[in-house]
Amino acid sequence: MPTRRAVSTGLDRLLADQGALKHLAARRVGLLANPTSVTRGFVHAVDALIAAGVRPDRLFGPEHGVRGEAQDMIAVAQDVDPISGISTVSLYGAAVESLAPTPDQLDGLDLLLIDLQDVGSRYYTYVYTAMLTAEACTRAGVEVWVLDRPNPIAAAVEGPAVDVGFESFVGMLPLPNRHGLTLAEVLRFASRHGRALDARIWECDGWTRTLWADDHDAPWVIPSPNMPTLDTAVVYPGMCLLEGTNLSEGRGTTRPFELFGAPYVDARRLAAALDALNLPGVALRLASFEPTFQKWGRQRCGGLQLHVTDREAFLPLVTGAAVVWAAHALFPEFEWRAEAYEFVDSVPAIDLLFGSARPRQCIESGGSFADLRALLETPATTADEVAAARLPAYDHG
Repeated sequence: MPTRRAVSTGLDRLLADQGALKHLAARRVGLLANPTSVTRGFVHAVDALIAAGVRPDRLFGPEHGVRGEAQDMIAVAQDVDPISGISTVSLYGAAVESLAPTPDQLDGLDLLLIDLQDVGSRYYTYVYTAMLTAEACTRAGVEVWVLDRPNPIAAAVEGPAVDVGFESFVGMLPLPNRHGLTLAEVLRFASRHGRALDARIWECDGWTRTLWADDHDAPWVIPSPNMPTLDTAVVYPGMCLLEGTNLSEGRGTTRPFELFGAPYVDARRLAAALDALNLPGVALRLASFEPTFQKWGRQRCGGLQLHVTDREAFLPLVTGAAVVWAAHALFPEFEWRAEAYEFVDSVPAIDLLFGSARPRQCIESGGSFADLRALLETPATTADEVAAARLPAYDHG
């Protein structure tokens, strides 16, 4: 087995810096964290900080909570962390106002640490929680340190930016669907697009943006209940589009976002339509599955499983869009999600996920897959804006 690159995350570097620890020990510190916030030895940041003489005064949790117990789009209540006993502030409640900390929730803090594992896709909400928290801290005069972590799916960029008017908690910034950045770099991108935030970045050491999560030894902890593996993260920038439809995206199975289908799907017809598109880097396996919860829970679904055969060639957004395009064309029972999505009820969920109404309109009007794919290309200006946010340290390791 090839030797994996040694990588230290921002948390590891902070814990090795005695001057920084002394600075923290003299201040009241908050921590925005979840289960991914661990050292290279899999010790949670809370426990590692306490062992180093820094006891956080308050914990802040993103979607799914500090310990990651909650499912997607489930409001998380304010609580006390069951392991450390420290009070927690939920930054994912029942209303959009809950997504950023209030002045009262920041009151008394001198400094806030942010340590969250992103998965490299615009839909994943942790980057926006980090951004909104950093903005709130900047307004309140609370110092912010961002402890960066690698992008698990490397540096490729795929998809256009979010159109004006289609912003949401799955697209608060004009990022492409697969952005190729780390969380700290997304905050740099946000700052370049007018978001008022100030943060000190603790970069990873040893990581370069060409490395995937299994190319290095930085720890992988599931960042959310339906993101169990690197395989999931690889397909997510495209297969998350299914959340805007009545196709099951495999939630309630052990292979979410790889398995997909519905009771009305004829697996052979769908496979034939997708195979005809010659999608790169992926094989499609006929499947039948029964989700234990969410869409089509406890009902048998016909469908397929994606098996990525060449992740360098694989195009997750193109593949996910192909699934939606083919299912719409083949099955009269196919529907767009009509319910509110991530606190927005005035724009269809599929438009929020695409970042525009144009792909949906192309599909509904019977446009060819070539027409749809053309809408998903990354404009040069978007690619340039992403590149401008990159940290130079990650170009060379």
